[in-house]
Amino acid sequence: MYATLRTLAWYALWASTALAAVPAQKYTRCGTEAPAPELLAAAQSMRVDPEAYAAAATLNVNTYFHVVTTAAKQGSVTQTQLNDQLAYMNRSYGPSGIAFTLISSDFTVNDRWATGNYDTEMKPKLRKGTYQDLNVYFLSDLGGGLLGICNFPQNVSPGTANFYRDGCNVLAQSVPGGTVANYNLGGTATHEIGHWFGLFHVFQGSSCNGQGDSVGDTPLQSTPTNGCPASKDSCPRAAGLDSIHNYMDYSYDVCYTQFTPAQATRAKQMFAMYRAGK
Repeated sequence: MYATLRTLAWYALWASTALAAVPAQKYTRCGTEAPAPELLAAAQSMRVDPEAYAAAATLNVNTYFHVVTTAAKQGSVTQTQLNDQLAYMNRSYGPSGIAFTLISSDFTVNDRWATGNYDTEMKPKLRKGTYQDLNVYFLSDLGGGLLGICNFPQNVSPGTANFYRDGCNVLAQSVPGGTVANYNLGGTATHEIGHWFGLFHVFQGSSCNGQGDSVGDTPLQSTPTNGCPASKDSCPRAAGLDSIHNYMDYSYDVCYTQFTPAQATRAKQMFAMYRAGK
C-alpha cells in the first residue's frame, strides 16, 4: 500500500514537472510584409507636407467578417464574439474619427482555407464589397505562429488578383473571449486594420535614425515591444519613449490604448488616396 502511494506520488510529481517544462505557445504579432517603395514615398511626402493631402474628418467603413474554420473547430467563434470584436475596433478607432459598420458575417468550414495558405482560392469566393470596404478573415488555423497578416493599400483595378488579395487574415481565437493568452481582447484585428489603412509599425526600419514610421508624433523606435512593460526606450538618444501603448507596436492586447493624432490623419489620407470611391 505504502509503495503504491509512493509510486503514485512520484508519477504526479513527474507529470507536473513535465507539464511545467512545456513552453507556452509563442506567437508572432504580425506577418505583414514591408511596405512597398511607392507607399513609403507617399508616407514620407505626407509627413513633409500634410496639408497637400486630402483627409476626411470622419470615415465610416463598411466591414465584412468571414470566419473560416476546420471541421474540427466548427462553431469555435460565435457571432457574439464577432460583435465584441467590432465594438473593440470602434473603441480603438473612434477617437481618430473612424468607425466600422458590420454589413455581414459568414461562417465557412474548409480545412485548407483555415490555414491561410490558400488565399488565392478563398478570397475570390468570400470577399465582398469594393476596395474601400474592409474584409477580415478570421482563420482557425492561421499558420506560422502568426496572429495576423494584412495587405497595405495600393493602386488596383476591380477584379484583379491584388483586388481579391486585399484584406486582413486574423487568427480566429484572438477575438475577444478567444483562447490565445495575452492576445484575446481584439487587439490583433485592430493592429492589422492599421496596415489596411496604410499605417506602418512604430518600429518601421528598426533604426534610431531616419524617418521611422513617417508619422510626426510617434518617437523613433528600433525594436518591437514584447509584453507590456512599464516603460521602454530603444532609442535613448532620440526624443520620446517607445510607443508601447500604440496599436501599431507588438505589445500584449492589455497594453494597447492609442493611435496618435498624426496616425489618425495618416490613415484618412491613405484611405483618400488609395481606397475612397474605388
